[in-house]
Amino acid sequence: MSKYLGIDSSTQSITGLLIDTENNTIVAEESINFDERFKAAYGVENGVFDLGNGAVHSAPLMWAEALDLLLQTLKDQGHDLSEIDAIAGSGQQHGTVYLNNTAAPALQNISSAFPLKDQLAGIFSRDTTPIWMDTSTSAQCAEIEDSVGGQDKLLELTGNTAFERFSGPQIRKFYQTEPDAYNNTAYIGLVSSYIASLLAGKLVGVDPGDGSGTNMMDIAAREWSPIALDATAPDLTDKLLPIAPAGQAIGTISHYFMGRYGFTKDCLVLPFSGDNPSSLIGLGLVTPGQVALSLGTSDTLFACMDQPRTSKTGEGAVFASPDGEHYMALTCYLNGSLAREAVRDIYHFDWASFAEALRITVPGNNSGLMLPYFSPEIVPKVSEPSVVRQNLNEADAKANIRAVIEAQALSSSIHARWMGVDISSLYVTGGASANAEILRVYADVHNCPVHRFETANSAALGAALRAAHGHQSATGNAVSWQETVAPFTEPVAGSTIKPDKDAVAVYREMITEYEALEKAHTVAN
Repeated sequence: MSKYLGIDSSTQSITGLLIDTENNTIVAEESINFDERFKAAYGVENGVFDLGNGAVHSAPLMWAEALDLLLQTLKDQGHDLSEIDAIAGSGQQHGTVYLNNTAAPALQNISSAFPLKDQLAGIFSRDTTPIWMDTSTSAQCAEIEDSVGGQDKLLELTGNTAFERFSGPQIRKFYQTEPDAYNNTAYIGLVSSYIASLLAGKLVGVDPGDGSGTNMMDIAAREWSPIALDATAPDLTDKLLPIAPAGQAIGTISHYFMGRYGFTKDCLVLPFSGDNPSSLIGLGLVTPGQVALSLGTSDTLFACMDQPRTSKTGEGAVFASPDGEHYMALTCYLNGSLAREAVRDIYHFDWASFAEALRITVPGNNSGLMLPYFSPEIVPKVSEPSVVRQNLNEADAKANIRAVIEAQALSSSIHARWMGVDISSLYVTGGASANAEILRVYADVHNCPVHRFETANSAALGAALRAAHGHQSATGNAVSWQETVAPFTEPVAGSTIKPDKDAVAVYREMITEYEALEKAHTVAN
């Protein structure tokens, strides 16, 4: 057998991607959208609950139900899950899952006769999970930084300053606001380790890739930092498992999945990682200096690095790569698809007419600029939604469409400088990567060729490749990461978009004006 399953539990859906490494093919790619399937049962919108005052949560029991539905769908489509040698996965980063002392025995004794949701409803000490969109922990961020000796000390220790969406501040807020529930918590995991625990039938630890998105992991040692844990909440060491090495299996699949879906007892489960580190692998970025762009719910620009360089201004994040050797630099923009979809909907366009508007408008947009903060922004930090227009008529639909894309591309260039990487080519994934006109703007702004990948689900693909690499290593057939990723990470033939020299010149001048507008607005916030 040579089949491997990658699972990605993201903000709005859960995806399964099955690869065959003997034939170097993607065998299956299936997603379960949370709103389509579970909105009535859980009340989510875009996969989340907006609780107000910056608090955004989701439902971990829903994710368990979605996992069941995903595997049942793959089985119903005729895929023989007994042929799968190993599973790895990814989860939306930073979301914290809180379980009580019934969780471990419940996972161990779960019956394949009944679905997960009917057997796991009682294992949570907190029914909802704060996720990466939650911006309600500014006070906790400041407290953690002060406790460890300041922002620079936390940056040196963990690779990141304290971010509102990171897990540590969320844990601290939970301890402060719900102390009884915190004391009733026996295990704290992330979205990634929670889904891995379901599959393994036991509680498992967080991997370094996802652990480095918590403000609690020593980035150099790839272990929990006692200093950071003490700054976060009391007795936290007792509620966490040790960091799990990303390349080592955590066990074989639970008997629940064997009995219900036909997996074999030899199917390995590897630690899951975060969606961004998993995308690093899924795009084949296993050599320092390679850069990728993910155009999804949020937009992320990330690079493979040999050392954990840090952003002194706190505009970027550093994570450990799941390849066990390297690091990734990441700049995340909350207003990705959220902003693109908002503009599309305001002017009642579909995606085809959106692309046409980009095609017929001119680079530079006749000096029309937009700051598209339809939601609070992470980079640059903007605490309240605010859409700013300069030399831009709000009634001009086509100009506003170009303005939002140019804003996103220009900002991605400005806030990539801290990475210290010369971007000579850009690998693109995510839902909006299917739009060639959007990619054309990025090629011109970054003055480099842009390559599109066949699958928009790079996190799921990265997970499947991690499963393959881990299984082959465990069975004595270890291959290099370059050999593992190469057959699956070639750009779509003919998809490369090269920069236009005239447009490059326009954006070279325009970026200064945009940066000035951005700084003025950030100061105002």
